[in-house]
Amino acid sequence: MKYITGIHALNLRCSLETCGDWHQPGIQWKNLTIRESEDSVFGDYGIEDNSLVPDHPGTHKVANHIRALLDLVSEGNFGYAQGMNKDFICNDIYTEEVFSKLLLLKKSHIWEKIKDFIGKEYGVSWLRFLKEHENE
Repeated sequence: MKYITGIHALNLRCSLETCGDWHQPGIQWKNLTIRESEDSVFGDYGIEDNSLVPDHPGTHKVANHIRALLDLVSEGNFGYAQGMNKDFICNDIYTEEVFSKLLLLKKSHIWEKIKDFIGKEYGVSWLRFLKEHENE
């Protein structure tokens, strides 16, 4: 299914208890970041229906904040994802879920970069998680 993701999704409300982004007035809403869920290791995870999008009438399928960040990280867009832990997700109840989804990227050609980026975002808890799941 086609859905809106990335920086656009981060600037829309979702059902999670997360902060998201707060630069909505500065976002270019004309050209949305649209992806196909079947092309992702994450499938339909975290895609919400019935979201309102500025300058686009009706409701749309939109990634929740975690899915939007996972998409950014999986594409190597670390600059946009920077602050994902403390600024965008800002809720530790989702940490284990985020880590589990990130493990789906182990076969990515940028896995080492992903590990480094997430290590900077989450510190020791990420390293501990990796050690506990090194054989998966």
